[in-house]
Parts: sequence; C-alpha cells; structure tokens
Amino acid sequence: MPRAGARGTGSQDAGLASLQRFLHLRRRARRAWLHARAVASASLLACVGMLGGSLAPAAAHADGATGATAASGAAGGPCRDAGLAPDGVNSALVDAATLCLMNEIRLEHGLHALRRNRALTAIATGQAHDMVRGAYFGDQSLSGETPLARIMASSYPLARSRLLTAQNIGWGTGPNATPAGIVSAWMQSPPHRKIILTAAYRDVGVGVAPSTPAPIGSGWSGATYAVEFGARRR
Repeated sequence: MPRAGARGTGSQDAGLASLQRFLHLRRRARRAWLHARAVASASLLACVGMLGGSLAPAAAHADGATGATAASGAAGGPCRDAGLAPDGVNSALVDAATLCLMNEIRLEHGLHALRRNRALTAIATGQAHDMVRGAYFGDQSLSGETPLARIMASSYPLARSRLLTAQNIGWGTGPNATPAGIVSAWMQSPPHRKIILTAAYRDVGVGVAPSTPAPIGSGWSGATYAVEFGARRR
C-alpha cells in the first residue's frame, strides 16, 4: 500500500526509505509518525483486495448504480467543478467531479467508464471522514476494519459472486485539495494510476471530507478523499 507525495504548491515527495518505514507500522504507530512528520501538502495511499479469484474485463451487474455521473465523464469535455475546494456543502459536486476526471482518463486509455455505486460511495465517504475524525491516514478504519471487510459488510457483494476491490485515498491542501489536484497526484503515482486504469473495475464510490487528518494539514485549508473500486461477477 504505497504512500507518495504529490507535486504542487507547497508539496513534498515522500522518500522511499520513510515510505517503507511508514508501511510497516501499525495504525497507532502511523498516527504518531504522521504527527512527527506533518510536512507534506498532499499524500496518497492505495490498496487492492480480491475475493473469489480474478475477474475478466466483462460487464458486472451493479445494484444501486447510476449512470448519470459516469456519463458526465464519458462526454469527453472538461469536467465541471474539477477545481472546487471541498467545503462540506459541495461534497456531491466534488465527488462527481472526481469520478468525471477518472472516467475521462479511462476513456482516453480505451477503457469503459466507471459507474457510481451507492454502497461503495457510502463506504468511501465513511472512510474519508473516519480518517479526519481519528487523526490518522491509512486504509484500516478506527474500528479495525480493512477496506475489503467494509465492502463485504455492505450491500455491494452479490451472492456466490467473485469480487475484485481496490481503494485509493489521499489528502491535500490548497490546489491539491481539489478533484483536479487529487486525481493528478494519483496519476503521478504508479500504484494509484494502475488502480484507476485497471480495466476489470466496473463500479466506484467517491467520498470526501472537507478537512485533513490533524495535524498533517494543520493551518491549511484541505480535504481528504477516499475512492472505492469494485467489480463483481457471478
């Protein structure tokens, strides 16, 4: 689960050595580590989980999915609200713009657009706010649940289906806190880029909290993002 810095105003790339140390710490130790190294204006984390085997790039059934947001990314034009700074009121617009940007990128690479899924959106929103509330930055929630565990406990899995999941998370300040800033940072990080450009994923949920886990973004206006990717096949 790589963590990387994103280039931008006031940003700082994380070194490989400190990255490896971070990844091998428990969540509480990570929190203490972040308190000691509150220097970057944008950070990212990606993780992948799989249950029941790999998925071929075939269409998956998506209960609770809507096509309107995905269609906005399929239009090929600029995504509205890509430069919005999350403020707690515009979360739906920020979520839609983030998905739109990822779908534009996928379409540029000959991939299908992702469909917004309500269950995955709820998980992503919950994880973004959980990180801010718990003052940590990582894939495991305050209650100890992994991304895959949260998905398995939701309405997303289908009975007797194979499931493929992944998660990208990130926080940013200033221009890095916008959908454009976060998605640009993910695309500059190989693990995050690979998840966004994985053909097998069909469904997605985006969540944003209009703040950063204290104190890593202390003194700056920022936001924390989580994106849950999924695919399921009977």
